[in-house]
Amino acid sequence: MRIPKSWVPILAKKITTNLVHGGLVVVEVPEDKLLEKVEEYILEELMVEDRLNDEVKELLSKHSSDIERGRMDFRKLFDLTKQKLVRERNLIL
Repeated sequence: MRIPKSWVPILAKKITTNLVHGGLVVVEVPEDKLLEKVEEYILEELMVEDRLNDEVKELLSKHSSDIERGRMDFRKLFDLTKQKLVRERNLIL
């Protein structure tokens, strides 16, 4: 995650307030429920990259002996694998 988790409630509050007071959305649920959902969505989106990083590490760890034997740069392989998965899955990071 590129921003601290502690910022999520602040961002959610600002987004929710701007949407509601800007007249861009009509709130049909209590504002605290709306705020809670917005926080969940933000966290979910921010954690996409974290989950992808974990998946790439797991993939590369299965081939660690080949990587070491071939004296390949783990960081470069990590970045290339991550880029490939991002393209294949049409992810936005």
